[in-house]
Amino acid sequence: MDVLSVTGKKWIYKNSDTDKIKKIKETFNLDEISAKLISQRNIKLNELNNFINPQLKNTLPNPNILKDMEKSVVKTVNLIKKNKRLGIFGDYDVDGASSAALLASYFNCINRPYEIYIPNRKLEGYGPSIEGFKKLIKKKVDLIFTVDCGTLSYEPISFAKKEGIDVIVLDHHQCEVKLPDAYSIINPNRLDDESDLKYLCASGVTFLFLIALNKYLREINFFDNIKEPDLLQLLDLVSLGTICDVVPLVGLNRSFVKQGLKILNKKNNLGIKNLINISKIENTTTTYHIGYQLGPRINAGGRVGKSSHGVNLLLNPSPKETFQLALELDQFNKERQLMEKELLTKVLTESKKSLNDPILVLSGVNWHEGIIGIVASRLKDKYNKPTILISIKDGMGKASARSIFGFDIGSLILSALNEKIIVKGGGHKMAGGFTIDESKIEIFKNFSKKKFSKIKLDSYKNKKLVLDSEILGTALNIDFYNKIQLLSPFGPGNPEPKFVINSVKTLNSKIIGESHIKSNLITEDGIMIKCIAFNSINTEISAYLTGNHKKSFNIAGKLSLNEWGGEKKVEFIIDDISVNKSSKNTVPSSIG
Repeated sequence: MDVLSVTGKKWIYKNSDTDKIKKIKETFNLDEISAKLISQRNIKLNELNNFINPQLKNTLPNPNILKDMEKSVVKTVNLIKKNKRLGIFGDYDVDGASSAALLASYFNCINRPYEIYIPNRKLEGYGPSIEGFKKLIKKKVDLIFTVDCGTLSYEPISFAKKEGIDVIVLDHHQCEVKLPDAYSIINPNRLDDESDLKYLCASGVTFLFLIALNKYLREINFFDNIKEPDLLQLLDLVSLGTICDVVPLVGLNRSFVKQGLKILNKKNNLGIKNLINISKIENTTTTYHIGYQLGPRINAGGRVGKSSHGVNLLLNPSPKETFQLALELDQFNKERQLMEKELLTKVLTESKKSLNDPILVLSGVNWHEGIIGIVASRLKDKYNKPTILISIKDGMGKASARSIFGFDIGSLILSALNEKIIVKGGGHKMAGGFTIDESKIEIFKNFSKKKFSKIKLDSYKNKKLVLDSEILGTALNIDFYNKIQLLSPFGPGNPEPKFVINSVKTLNSKIIGESHIKSNLITEDGIMIKCIAFNSINTEISAYLTGNHKKSFNIAGKLSLNEWGGEKKVEFIIDDISVNKSSKNTVPSSIG
């Protein structure tokens, strides 16, 4: 049966097919729990090898299936042969920084000159601008690449063309039928692109471009007198952008991340190495560490007006300078957290007036533009509704949008642009941004509600926590943890398995940081388990972990490996608590 938790979430267990589990066990020589978890992910048997062991050689397509790839490569090669200076215009987020660093790293390897320009988020906003292009052109570039942006940059690209500079767009954001007058636009989300790679982020698109470029240079014997770059060594940057842009970890993305994490953990990139050390990551770096510790620090530069810090960190060869950059980004992230906390308090108060709306559209004067995206994400998670926050200054609003599964926020923004409700904007299914005249905010709000009502999405009304299985307290061991890792990397499209441990009581707890609770719990059969509940202070969960509840309760969450002083221990990360015991989907005791 389904359970309603203390946070109001409905606990829903995934269905299991006994026959399918048996077939997976026999065909692939797997144990019961691994077979069960895989069966719940609806992976076809003929795709299971690539899922368990994703490798580029099995998943990498011919890059030329992407529209405009061949002409882009030919153009670039002609300029490389002439030793022309290349311009890189990147977005200020992690995917933009990773994409820019990928191109620059490659040009470094082949000893070709380039210039990078990352716009100031607050002063220039998202994407290319005429002023930004002017600055690159003044540095005598002969070609401009836009990475993680440019798909809707009509005026800046037209300006560059008038100045005699071609633009190649490497992007993944949603497109309109009419495209800018660029030399070429490589974007799997083009309406005329047939690559079936719409799930890639800009880092993935950029890497495919480099594969095609490298192949062409090899074919014309460019590497006879220069060492050919090892593209596999750049996969750490690809995995960084892919994880932080929260794109589905399926297909090629899964291979990028699985193989990229191996490169990243070698710590060959000095910037990443210093950021890992400053973030105090003692364990093997995983998707979790990148998404919640490294990514926010790289992003923090763009949020506080130091947009180039991220790409500089990823490119700088100096141990001293990368350490200083990592220190500054860490400090910027702390500043961002304080600003976020302050703005979240304001916005939560504002949101109470609109809780009956199916989509939250909130606005305020001089809300920090670098923070509104994070706060929108917090509200989206809290209310399970698409959320758009608009910061107003001098009659104009800058907006950040975050969505829930089932509602395409990028399409909403494009529709509003076509209806001339907003000035400019863009995005993808889960996130976006735009500029709007203050006088049209109410019109946009009503427009959004109508668009949302047409999709008949009822799931947003009920917060759900989808669970894989119940386990025993004895399952918190290295062997069981390693079996789960067979399904990694985890992220959108392949969520980390979530489990329930029933009937536990709190032995003791302590607060760590400002908002986390670390606890020792004990099961019915006397097994002590170590747990942590992140950001749980002053929530419904904290009452059970820090209070004097004598009754037992059930915990839902995932396993985590804690490596400290050479010792490895498996802990349980608590996502939710319930007081109703369910007997459904219990794992046999042999698994515990």
